[in-house]
Amino acid sequence: MSAPLVLAGHDLVERALLAATVSDTVVLVADVSESSLRWAGNSMTTNGIADSRAWTVVSIVRDGETTRVGTVSSTSADPDDVVAVVRAAEDAARTAPPASDALPLIAGEQPEAGWGDVAARSGIEVFESIVPGLARGFDGADALYGFARHTVRTLWLGTSTGVRRRTVEPTGSFEINGKRGGLLDGASAWVGTHTRDFVGLDVDGMLAELSRRLDWSARRVELPAGRYEIILPPSAVADLMIDLMWSMDGRGAQDGRTALSAPGGGTRVGERLGSLGLTLYSDPAEPGLEYAPFVVAEASSDSVSVFDNGADAERVEWIEDGVISALAYPRSAAAEFGTRPTVPGDNLVMTGGTGSTLDEMVARTERGLVLTTLWYIREVDPTTMLLTGLTRDGVYLVEDGRITAEVNNFRFNESPLDLLRRATEAGATVPTLPREWSDWFTRAAMPPLRVPDFHMSSVSAAR
Repeated sequence: MSAPLVLAGHDLVERALLAATVSDTVVLVADVSESSLRWAGNSMTTNGIADSRAWTVVSIVRDGETTRVGTVSSTSADPDDVVAVVRAAEDAARTAPPASDALPLIAGEQPEAGWGDVAARSGIEVFESIVPGLARGFDGADALYGFARHTVRTLWLGTSTGVRRRTVEPTGSFEINGKRGGLLDGASAWVGTHTRDFVGLDVDGMLAELSRRLDWSARRVELPAGRYEIILPPSAVADLMIDLMWSMDGRGAQDGRTALSAPGGGTRVGERLGSLGLTLYSDPAEPGLEYAPFVVAEASSDSVSVFDNGADAERVEWIEDGVISALAYPRSAAAEFGTRPTVPGDNLVMTGGTGSTLDEMVARTERGLVLTTLWYIREVDPTTMLLTGLTRDGVYLVEDGRITAEVNNFRFNESPLDLLRRATEAGATVPTLPREWSDWFTRAAMPPLRVPDFHMSSVSAAR
């Protein structure tokens, strides 16, 4: 028996819409092509290419004043399964509770340019430019571990109201962890970056920075828990600000459930955060950090609605010149609270700093710590946005403008909102890779940030 024919993404959308029998239907198809390299102990261990498809049918049943929504997802590549998935979504809709965010779907008139194109693909050749640099690194004395990953997602979105949108989202990450003096008791440092295509990636420069950080570990100092002046590099700033953006939904703030809720009711929109005048924004057209310029929602939440699928996604300034200026609202919530719809972003950029490099900020520090990366970040209290987490792969002591030693790791307790209120300096904005959230969020550009009293709640035994 021959293998079943695999439908092109746009054909799958059209077949599913043709099979629909309910009031409205949304179909999302995502083809993902991923290439990867991994290495350990200065040797390549694995490489490969993987292609996958995931698709979702959102069925909407309207009966008088009541609207119900059912969603079913599938990874099947068999065209004969299309009708069964559509029927399952329709059955789920008929028994679902009423949708509180019900609105007419976005209307469309004609397919977007490229609608009928095939899926874009990644390939091992994308790594050709970084292999020579890695080979030079493998010849060094430090043990190198890490991976390079490149993903290309082609997304088709179609609705029964005529929307036909397609986008291609390439994204990549490159991370190197260096060990010196043994895996268990030696020094460890990390560098990483985001890239769309690996072109022009400065591997030699990243390896030099890794070696420099390992050199800083030649002397080790034990410090107690407490409050320290710290400098957060862009990667660590990104991890904390992503948590902030994920918490900026308007309904949660209006309902008094989040740190963006104002005392006595309403939200903190309009409140000033500190004196630095920083701007935090998401923009689907940000050069090098582009993402889908339209709403893609498989399910409704406080931040997005399935009824908004296909609506334009635009630049959102979450914080403008130091003032909270926007929260995420789907159309239904925006109408309820008398504000404009705002779509959560898939990139995050902070600007407004002095233009100083991290090294220049260190040179102006009498005594403090540099926290190179953070990990295991978890929310403790949503009403204050208090986070806890651990430092990792390099905490360094600054004395009289120089890094003089490696310091033990800590657990920290901090709120991104409070950090922005207390920060005293931000440097130059540069593209960066979040360490903690890179499996879900790679597109970021951040400055280094100085905070005078960062709370290290306890010492961590992690090495």
